[in-house]
Amino acid sequence: MLEDLAGLTGVALITLGRSTVTVGGVVTALSIIIVAMIASRLVQAGLRKVRHKVGRNVGSIYIVEKLSTYGLVIFGIVAGLSTMGLNLSSLAVFAGALGVGVGLGLQGVVKEFVSGLVLIFDRVLNIGDYIEIENGTRGLVQEIGPRATRIRTNDNIDILVPNSRLIENPVTNWTLNDDTRRIHIPFGVAYGVDKDKVRLAAMEAAQAVPFTLYNIESRKPQVWLIGFGDSSLNFELVVWPTLDAAKRPQSMHAAYTWAIDDALRRHNIEIPFPQRDIRIRSLFGEEGGDALKALRLEREDHAAPADRVATSPNDAAEDLVRSVREETPPDPKP
Repeated sequence: MLEDLAGLTGVALITLGRSTVTVGGVVTALSIIIVAMIASRLVQAGLRKVRHKVGRNVGSIYIVEKLSTYGLVIFGIVAGLSTMGLNLSSLAVFAGALGVGVGLGLQGVVKEFVSGLVLIFDRVLNIGDYIEIENGTRGLVQEIGPRATRIRTNDNIDILVPNSRLIENPVTNWTLNDDTRRIHIPFGVAYGVDKDKVRLAAMEAAQAVPFTLYNIESRKPQVWLIGFGDSSLNFELVVWPTLDAAKRPQSMHAAYTWAIDDALRRHNIEIPFPQRDIRIRSLFGEEGGDALKALRLEREDHAAPADRVATSPNDAAEDLVRSVREETPPDPKP
C-alpha cells in the first residue's frame, strides 16, 4: 500500500518547459500554502489583540498587521510553487493571459487592493478615526480591507465603502491626529433678557456635561450672541468636547441641548416661540369688555408660573459616557 502511494506521488501531472509537476509536488505545495494562510490568520489575530489593548495610536500596529498577513500569504504561494517543481520564469507564457484577465475582469479588484494599500500607508485615515464621507455617512473606521473599508456608525451598523471611493471622493476626518473639534450649540432666548444671565446659564450647562474640556486656555467654553431673530436673541454655546465625545456628534449635541434647557429653566429665562396677538376692536357694535360680554366670555386671570424644575436626567450624556467607558480598554497592569 505504501509503495503504491509512493509511486502515486511521483506520477507526473504536467510539464511546463523543463519543469515537471508531480502529485507529490502538488500536495506539498498545497500544504505549504495552507500553513502560510493559517500562520497569517494567527499573526493577524495576535496583532489585533495587541491593537485593541493599546487603544489609540494603533496606525503603526495596523500596518504591521496587514504587511504580515499579506506577506505570509504571498510567501506561501511563491514557496509552494517553487516546491512544486515549477520554475517561475517558465510561467512567462501565462503572464500575457494573466494580464488580459486583469485587464478584463480583475481590474476592479486590483484597483481596490492598491487603494487599500495607499490608505494604509498614507496615514490620513487611521483605524479608530471618525469620518464623514460624501453621502453624509459618518462612523468609526474599523478596518481597511483588501477590497473595502469597514465603517461602523454610532447605531452599530457596519457599512462597507470601496477603498477607491475614499481616495477619489472628499472625506471629512473629524479626529485626524487624535485631536478634537469645536462645536456650536445654537439656542435662543426672549428679547429683554439680561445677556450676562444667559451667559451664566449656558456656562453652567457646559459644566454640567462631563466631557467638556476646561484645562486648555484656548479651548474653554464660550457664549456668543450671533444675531437678532424675529422672536428671539440668538446665542451659541461654543465648546471643545473630548475626543471620544467628538466621535458621537448626535449624542453630544443632544446632551448639550438638554443641559442648556435645564440651565435656562433654573434661571427662569424664557425660551421664545413665534406668537401673534389678535385684537378684536368691535363686535356687534360693542368694543373691549362689552364685546366679551356679548360673547358671554369672561376674562381669566393668568396663574403665576409654576416653579421651574431644577434638572432632569440627561439621557444623551449618560449614554455617551457609558459608550466611552465600554470602548475604552483597561489600563495595562504595571
